[in-house]
Amino acid sequence: MGKEQNPRRVADNEAFAKAKMLRTSPQKLNLVAALIRGKKVDKALADLTFSKKRIAEDVRKCLQSAIANAENNHGLDVDSLIVAEAFVGKNLVMKRGRPRARGRFGKIMKPFSEITIKVRQVEERA
Repeated sequence: MGKEQNPRRVADNEAFAKAKMLRTSPQKLNLVAALIRGKKVDKALADLTFSKKRIAEDVRKCLQSAIANAENNHGLDVDSLIVAEAFVGKNLVMKRGRPRARGRFGKIMKPFSEITIKVRQVEERA
């Protein structure tokens, strides 16, 4: 008699996680997302761990969350997961300023972004 369960937003062999309000521009975040697209999750985690980009740590946390969602919520095998999709979106932009010469005002934009990571279980070929 309870409320209807929401339908799944992804397929039966997929899980995803989303990280919002990441303090970097979407263009810089997309460079890190491109680093892990299509890779197996253990290789993607290793790449993010040793990346020199500052935002790679937040992306690694999001990927670990997607892996945990796949294992605990959907019962998928962690060893056969790949990063199916990793896409980036814009979030809010803080507008700041700095006084410039001759009474002018220099705009400073401080963008935020978000990343969605989708992992998929693939069958091993014999």
